[in-house]
Amino acid sequence: MDQTRYSGPARGLHWLMAVLILLTIPAGMIMVQPGLDRGLQNALFIYHKNVGVFLLLLVVLRLLWRWRNPPPPKPASLPAWQARIAELTHGALYLLLFLLPVAGYVRVKAGGFPIETLDALGVPSFVPRSDSLAEVAKTVHYGAGLVIAAIVAMHVGAALFHGIVKRDGVFSRMWPPVGGGAR
Repeated sequence: MDQTRYSGPARGLHWLMAVLILLTIPAGMIMVQPGLDRGLQNALFIYHKNVGVFLLLLVVLRLLWRWRNPPPPKPASLPAWQARIAELTHGALYLLLFLLPVAGYVRVKAGGFPIETLDALGVPSFVPRSDSLAEVAKTVHYGAGLVIAAIVAMHVGAALFHGIVKRDGVFSRMWPPVGGGAR
């Protein structure tokens, strides 16, 4: 049992979410561009809304897993300031990964639009139809989307720095996504 690496399920959830997030952010940015082909725009909206719901479920699952399976200790060679920035970054990511889909859900449902998967499952709307509520949620979703894009870029940059430049074991705690003999 390797105590320096994240567990296989934790790594699998991380990388599944990473791929979905890295596809969902640009989909969200492209789908609102003026003059976009209506068929492509509709497909991107459907993708973005439904993957957002799935990401919300995954972040809840990931937080439950993390609560029951704490992460391994950070390498002793990691300076305290870097460890603190990593903690703050991860906290911000978890907060935003919860806030973004909730704000997106409120924007869509308050705006009177469908979330196809939830609608097909017969899940009722948890918010009233309200244009003003939809506008506030849209603003929150947009702003949080810009912030998470910046934090994801910082997170990826830090991971690559640790994996390629420093080679200090920080990156290998989460890599590879599956296998690799972790606990």
